[in-house]
Amino acid sequence: MKKLLCMLLAVLMIASLSATAFAAEPEVTLVYAELNPLDSIVGTLAQDFKDKVEEISGGQIAIDLQPNGVLGNEAQILDGILGGSTSVDICRISAFALNAYGCTKATLLSLPYTFVSRDHFWAFANSDLADEFLMEPQEIGLPLRGICYGEEGFRHFFTKDPVEKIEDLAGMKLRVSEDPVMTGLVKGLGASPTVVNFNELYSALQTGVCDGAEQPIANYKSNAFQEVAPNLILDGHTLGAVQLVITDTAWNKLTEEQQGWIMEAADYASNKNAENSQAAEDEVLQELKDEGINVVEVEDKSVWADACADVITANMNGNDELYQQILDMAP
Repeated sequence: MKKLLCMLLAVLMIASLSATAFAAEPEVTLVYAELNPLDSIVGTLAQDFKDKVEEISGGQIAIDLQPNGVLGNEAQILDGILGGSTSVDICRISAFALNAYGCTKATLLSLPYTFVSRDHFWAFANSDLADEFLMEPQEIGLPLRGICYGEEGFRHFFTKDPVEKIEDLAGMKLRVSEDPVMTGLVKGLGASPTVVNFNELYSALQTGVCDGAEQPIANYKSNAFQEVAPNLILDGHTLGAVQLVITDTAWNKLTEEQQGWIMEAADYASNKNAENSQAAEDEVLQELKDEGINVVEVEDKSVWADACADVITANMNGNDELYQQILDMAP
Protein backbone atom coordinates (compact mmCIF):
# COMPACT_ATOMS: atom_id res chain seq x y z
CA MET A 1 0.00 0.00 0.00
CA LYS A 2 2.81 2.34 0.92
CA LYS A 3 4.59 1.51 -2.34
CA LEU A 4 1.41 2.20 -4.31
CA LEU A 5 0.95 5.54 -2.54
CA CYS A 6 4.53 6.57 -3.37
CA MET A 7 3.99 5.64 -7.00
CA LEU A 8 0.77 7.67 -7.08
CA LEU A 9 2.53 10.69 -5.59
CA ALA A 10 5.32 10.37 -8.12
CA VAL A 11 2.81 10.26 -10.98
CA LEU A 12 1.03 13.34 -9.62
CA MET A 13 4.33 15.18 -9.24
CA ILE A 14 5.35 14.38 -12.81
CA ALA A 15 1.93 15.47 -14.05
CA SER A 16 2.22 18.70 -12.07
CA LEU A 17 5.68 19.42 -13.44
CA SER A 18 4.52 18.67 -16.97
CA ALA A 19 1.57 21.02 -16.55
CA THR A 20 3.87 23.74 -15.22
CA ALA A 21 6.29 23.27 -18.11
CA PHE A 22 3.41 23.37 -20.56
CA ALA A 23 2.01 26.53 -18.99
CA ALA A 24 5.44 28.17 -19.23
CA GLU A 25 5.46 27.80 -23.01
CA PRO A 26 4.73 31.19 -24.64
CA GLU A 27 1.36 31.52 -26.33
CA VAL A 28 2.70 34.13 -28.74
CA THR A 29 6.23 34.77 -30.03
CA LEU A 30 6.86 38.12 -31.68
CA VAL A 31 9.97 38.72 -33.80
CA TYR A 32 11.61 42.09 -33.09
CA ALA A 33 14.06 43.40 -35.73
CA GLU A 34 16.82 45.83 -34.73
CA LEU A 35 19.42 47.27 -37.09
CA ASN A 36 22.05 47.95 -34.43
CA PRO A 37 23.86 45.76 -31.87
CA LEU A 38 22.24 45.10 -28.50
CA ASP A 39 24.96 47.10 -26.72
CA SER A 40 23.78 50.31 -28.44
CA ILE A 41 21.21 52.71 -26.97
CA VAL A 42 18.47 51.35 -29.23
CA GLY A 43 19.65 47.82 -28.49
CA THR A 44 19.07 48.52 -24.80
CA LEU A 45 15.62 49.88 -25.67
CA ALA A 46 14.86 46.55 -27.37
CA GLN A 47 16.11 44.51 -24.42
CA ASP A 48 14.11 46.59 -21.92
CA PHE A 49 10.97 46.09 -24.02
CA LYS A 50 11.55 42.34 -24.29
CA ASP A 51 12.22 41.91 -20.57
CA LYS A 52 9.13 43.88 -19.56
CA VAL A 53 6.77 42.13 -22.00
CA GLU A 54 7.89 38.70 -20.83
CA GLU A 55 7.70 39.74 -17.17
CA ILE A 56 4.21 41.24 -17.14
CA SER A 57 2.78 38.58 -19.47
CA GLY A 58 4.07 35.84 -17.21
CA GLY A 59 5.79 34.29 -20.20
CA GLN A 60 2.66 34.25 -22.37
CA ILE A 61 4.38 36.54 -24.87
CA ALA A 62 7.98 35.93 -25.93
CA ILE A 63 10.02 38.51 -27.83
CA ASP A 64 12.54 37.07 -30.28
CA LEU A 65 15.18 39.79 -30.65
CA GLN A 66 17.03 39.84 -33.97
CA PRO A 67 19.71 42.59 -33.81
CA ASN A 68 22.60 43.65 -36.07
CA GLY A 69 20.41 44.04 -39.15
CA VAL A 70 20.20 40.28 -39.75
CA LEU A 71 16.62 40.69 -41.00
CA GLY A 72 17.46 43.62 -43.26
CA ASN A 73 17.67 47.38 -43.05
CA GLU A 74 14.71 49.62 -42.23
CA ALA A 75 13.56 50.02 -45.84
CA GLN A 76 13.81 46.28 -46.52
CA ILE A 77 11.84 45.42 -43.40
CA LEU A 78 9.15 48.01 -44.10
CA ASP A 79 8.92 46.94 -47.75
CA GLY A 80 8.47 43.37 -46.56
CA ILE A 81 5.71 44.30 -44.13
CA LEU A 82 3.86 46.32 -46.75
CA GLY A 83 4.27 43.44 -49.17
CA GLY A 84 2.55 41.04 -46.79
CA SER A 85 5.57 39.38 -45.16
CA THR A 86 5.00 38.11 -41.61
CA SER A 87 8.67 37.42 -40.80
CA VAL A 88 8.89 40.57 -38.63
CA ASP A 89 6.27 41.55 -36.04
CA ILE A 90 7.92 44.53 -34.33
CA CYS A 91 10.75 46.75 -35.45
CA ARG A 92 12.54 49.82 -34.25
CA ILE A 93 12.74 52.41 -36.99
CA SER A 94 14.07 55.92 -37.34
CA ALA A 95 11.25 58.44 -37.15
CA PHE A 96 11.94 59.51 -40.73
CA ALA A 97 11.82 55.94 -42.11
CA LEU A 98 8.10 56.30 -42.79
CA ASN A 99 8.57 59.47 -44.86
CA ALA A 100 8.86 57.45 -48.05
CA TYR A 101 5.60 55.62 -47.33
CA GLY A 102 3.35 58.67 -47.12
CA CYS A 103 3.69 59.62 -43.45
CA THR A 104 4.18 63.35 -43.87
CA LYS A 105 3.90 64.13 -40.15
CA ALA A 106 6.86 61.84 -39.42
CA THR A 107 8.99 64.00 -41.71
CA LEU A 108 8.77 66.89 -39.26
CA LEU A 109 10.76 64.96 -36.65
CA SER A 110 13.76 64.66 -38.94
CA LEU A 111 13.94 68.27 -40.11
CA PRO A 112 17.37 69.66 -39.19
CA TYR A 113 17.81 71.62 -35.99
CA THR A 114 14.18 71.11 -34.91
CA PHE A 115 14.93 69.89 -31.39
CA VAL A 116 17.19 72.09 -29.33
CA SER A 117 17.76 69.50 -26.61
CA ARG A 118 16.78 66.05 -25.41
CA ASP A 119 14.30 67.68 -23.01
CA HIS A 120 12.65 69.32 -26.01
CA PHE A 121 12.23 65.96 -27.75
CA TRP A 122 10.82 64.25 -24.66
CA ALA A 123 8.36 67.11 -24.16
CA PHE A 124 7.03 66.15 -27.58
CA ALA A 125 7.28 62.37 -27.07
CA ASN A 126 5.23 62.55 -23.86
CA SER A 127 2.57 64.85 -25.31
CA ASP A 128 -0.81 64.08 -26.85
CA LEU A 129 0.64 65.22 -30.17
CA ALA A 130 3.01 62.23 -30.15
CA ASP A 131 0.06 59.81 -30.12
CA GLU A 132 -1.28 61.49 -33.25
CA PHE A 133 2.08 60.95 -34.96
CA LEU A 134 2.32 57.31 -33.84
CA MET A 135 -1.08 56.50 -35.35
CA GLU A 136 -0.38 58.24 -38.67
CA PRO A 137 0.35 54.90 -40.43
CA GLN A 138 -3.12 53.67 -39.46
CA GLU A 139 -4.71 56.88 -40.72
CA ILE A 140 -3.25 56.46 -44.20
CA GLY A 141 -3.89 52.71 -44.40
CA LEU A 142 -0.47 51.20 -43.68
CA PRO A 143 -0.62 47.80 -41.91
CA LEU A 144 1.29 48.90 -38.81
CA ARG A 145 1.07 51.27 -35.88
CA GLY A 146 3.52 53.06 -33.60
CA ILE A 147 3.57 52.01 -29.96
CA CYS A 148 6.15 54.38 -28.43
CA TYR A 149 8.95 56.84 -29.11
CA GLY A 150 12.57 56.70 -28.08
CA GLU A 151 15.80 58.39 -29.06
CA GLU A 152 19.44 57.51 -29.61
CA GLY A 153 20.96 60.95 -29.22
CA PHE A 154 21.70 63.72 -31.67
CA ARG A 155 23.07 62.67 -35.04
CA HIS A 156 26.50 63.96 -36.05
CA PHE A 157 28.74 63.71 -39.10
CA PHE A 158 31.90 61.63 -39.08
CA THR A 159 34.55 61.68 -41.80
CA LYS A 160 37.75 60.05 -42.98
CA ASP A 161 39.55 63.40 -43.22
CA PRO A 162 39.47 66.11 -40.52
CA VAL A 163 36.66 68.68 -40.63
CA GLU A 164 36.93 71.84 -38.55
CA LYS A 165 34.21 73.98 -40.13
CA ILE A 166 31.26 73.71 -42.49
CA GLU A 167 33.36 74.74 -45.50
CA ASP A 168 35.51 71.62 -45.09
CA LEU A 169 32.55 69.47 -46.14
CA ALA A 170 32.53 70.95 -49.64
CA GLY A 171 32.62 68.19 -52.25
CA MET A 172 32.77 65.35 -49.73
CA LYS A 173 30.73 62.23 -50.52
CA LEU A 174 28.56 61.79 -47.45
CA ARG A 175 26.43 58.67 -47.06
CA VAL A 176 22.68 59.15 -46.81
CA SER A 177 19.65 56.90 -46.85
CA GLU A 178 17.11 57.40 -49.62
CA ASP A 179 15.45 60.28 -47.81
CA PRO A 180 14.73 63.75 -49.20
CA VAL A 181 15.49 65.50 -45.92
CA MET A 182 18.94 63.96 -45.49
CA THR A 183 19.72 64.41 -49.18
CA GLY A 184 18.72 68.07 -48.99
CA LEU A 185 20.64 68.57 -45.76
CA VAL A 186 23.88 67.22 -47.22
CA LYS A 187 23.47 69.32 -50.38
CA GLY A 188 22.78 72.39 -48.26
CA LEU A 189 26.07 71.84 -46.43
CA GLY A 190 27.91 71.80 -49.76
CA ALA A 191 28.62 68.06 -49.81
CA SER A 192 27.56 65.32 -52.21
CA PRO A 193 24.84 62.92 -50.92
CA THR A 194 25.75 59.29 -51.63
CA VAL A 195 23.19 56.53 -51.06
CA VAL A 196 24.75 53.47 -49.41
CA ASN A 197 23.07 50.57 -47.59
CA PHE A 198 23.79 50.86 -43.86
CA ASN A 199 25.12 47.29 -43.74
CA GLU A 200 27.66 48.24 -46.43
CA LEU A 201 28.71 51.55 -44.88
CA TYR A 202 31.87 50.32 -43.14
CA SER A 203 33.32 48.93 -46.37
CA ALA A 204 32.13 51.99 -48.31
CA LEU A 205 34.16 54.21 -45.97
CA GLN A 206 37.09 51.83 -46.09
CA THR A 207 37.22 51.77 -49.90
CA GLY A 208 36.45 55.44 -50.52
CA VAL A 209 32.97 54.98 -51.96
CA CYS A 210 32.04 57.67 -49.44
CA ASP A 211 34.10 60.10 -47.36
CA GLY A 212 31.83 60.27 -44.36
CA ALA A 213 28.38 59.67 -42.96
CA GLU A 214 26.23 60.57 -39.97
CA GLN A 215 24.94 58.62 -37.00
CA PRO A 216 24.28 59.11 -33.29
CA ILE A 217 27.46 58.79 -31.21
CA ALA A 218 26.59 55.40 -29.72
CA ASN A 219 25.89 53.86 -33.13
CA TYR A 220 29.09 55.35 -34.52
CA LYS A 221 31.10 53.41 -31.95
CA SER A 222 29.02 50.22 -31.74
CA ASN A 223 29.44 49.77 -35.52
CA ALA A 224 33.19 50.51 -35.29
CA PHE A 225 32.99 53.37 -37.79
CA GLN A 226 35.73 55.19 -35.87
CA GLU A 227 38.17 52.62 -37.27
CA VAL A 228 37.70 53.94 -40.82
CA ALA A 229 36.41 57.48 -40.20
CA PRO A 230 38.13 58.80 -37.04
CA ASN A 231 36.82 62.38 -37.17
CA LEU A 232 33.57 63.12 -35.32
CA ILE A 233 31.96 66.54 -35.83
CA LEU A 234 29.37 67.31 -33.14
CA ASP A 235 27.02 69.39 -35.26
CA GLY A 236 23.83 67.74 -33.88
CA HIS A 237 21.84 68.31 -37.07
CA THR A 238 18.92 66.12 -36.00
CA LEU A 239 17.90 64.20 -32.92
CA GLY A 240 17.89 60.46 -33.53
CA ALA A 241 14.17 60.08 -32.84
CA VAL A 242 12.99 56.48 -33.16
CA GLN A 243 9.76 54.59 -32.70
CA LEU A 244 8.68 51.01 -32.20
CA VAL A 245 6.07 49.81 -34.67
CA ILE A 246 4.02 46.62 -34.61
CA THR A 247 2.32 45.10 -37.64
CA ASP A 248 -1.44 44.77 -37.86
CA THR A 249 -1.04 41.00 -38.29
CA ALA A 250 0.81 40.74 -34.98
CA TRP A 251 -1.48 43.21 -33.19
CA ASN A 252 -4.66 41.47 -34.29
CA LYS A 253 -3.57 38.06 -33.06
CA LEU A 254 -3.20 39.45 -29.53
CA THR A 255 -6.04 39.53 -27.05
CA GLU A 256 -7.06 42.90 -25.64
CA GLU A 257 -5.20 42.06 -22.44
CA GLN A 258 -2.07 41.11 -24.36
CA GLN A 259 -2.26 44.35 -26.35
CA GLY A 260 -2.35 46.17 -23.04
CA TRP A 261 0.82 44.37 -21.93
CA ILE A 262 2.56 45.40 -25.15
CA MET A 263 1.64 49.04 -24.58
CA GLU A 264 2.67 48.90 -20.92
CA ALA A 265 6.05 47.45 -21.87
CA ALA A 266 6.47 50.07 -24.59
CA ASP A 267 5.86 52.87 -22.08
CA TYR A 268 8.35 51.27 -19.69
CA ALA A 269 11.06 50.92 -22.34
CA SER A 270 10.47 54.47 -23.56
CA ASN A 271 10.80 55.87 -20.03
CA LYS A 272 13.98 53.86 -19.43
CA ASN A 273 15.37 55.19 -22.69
CA ALA A 274 14.67 58.77 -21.56
CA GLU A 275 16.41 58.12 -18.24
CA ASN A 276 19.52 56.41 -19.60
CA SER A 277 20.32 57.67 -23.10
CA GLN A 278 22.25 60.80 -22.11
CA ALA A 279 24.49 58.97 -19.62
CA ALA A 280 25.08 56.13 -22.08
CA GLU A 281 26.04 58.60 -24.80
CA ASP A 282 28.36 60.57 -22.49
CA GLU A 283 30.17 57.35 -21.57
CA VAL A 284 30.66 56.39 -25.22
CA LEU A 285 31.88 59.87 -26.15
CA GLN A 286 34.51 59.75 -23.41
CA GLU A 287 35.64 56.31 -24.61
CA LEU A 288 36.05 57.70 -28.13
CA LYS A 289 38.11 60.63 -26.86
CA ASP A 290 40.26 58.24 -24.81
CA GLU A 291 40.86 56.22 -27.99
CA GLY A 292 42.22 59.33 -29.67
CA ILE A 293 39.30 60.01 -31.98
CA ASN A 294 39.29 63.59 -33.27
CA VAL A 295 36.13 65.04 -31.71
CA VAL A 296 35.26 68.50 -32.99
CA GLU A 297 32.78 70.65 -31.05
CA VAL A 298 30.60 72.98 -33.13
CA GLU A 299 30.22 76.03 -30.90
CA ASP A 300 28.03 78.08 -33.27
CA LYS A 301 25.44 75.97 -35.08
CA SER A 302 23.61 78.95 -36.57
CA VAL A 303 25.68 78.78 -39.78
CA TRP A 304 24.80 75.10 -40.15
CA ALA A 305 21.13 75.75 -39.43
CA ASP A 306 21.00 78.62 -41.93
CA ALA A 307 22.42 76.32 -44.61
CA CYS A 308 19.44 73.99 -44.06
CA ALA A 309 16.68 76.61 -44.18
CA ASP A 310 15.51 75.61 -47.66
CA VAL A 311 15.39 71.91 -46.67
CA ILE A 312 12.98 72.69 -43.84
CA THR A 313 10.69 74.77 -46.04
CA ALA A 314 10.70 72.18 -48.83
CA ASN A 315 9.70 69.32 -46.53
CA MET A 316 6.88 70.85 -44.47
CA ASN A 317 4.27 69.12 -46.66
CA GLY A 318 1.56 71.50 -45.48
CA ASN A 319 2.17 70.69 -41.80
CA ASP A 320 3.40 74.15 -40.86
CA GLU A 321 1.09 74.48 -37.84
CA LEU A 322 2.05 71.06 -36.50
CA TYR A 323 5.71 71.91 -36.89
CA GLN A 324 5.24 75.15 -34.99
CA GLN A 325 3.57 73.22 -32.17
CA ILE A 326 6.69 71.07 -31.91
CA LEU A 327 8.97 74.10 -31.90
CA ASP A 328 6.84 75.71 -29.16
CA MET A 329 7.48 72.73 -26.87
CA ALA A 330 11.10 73.79 -26.38
CA PRO A 331 11.83 74.36 -22.69
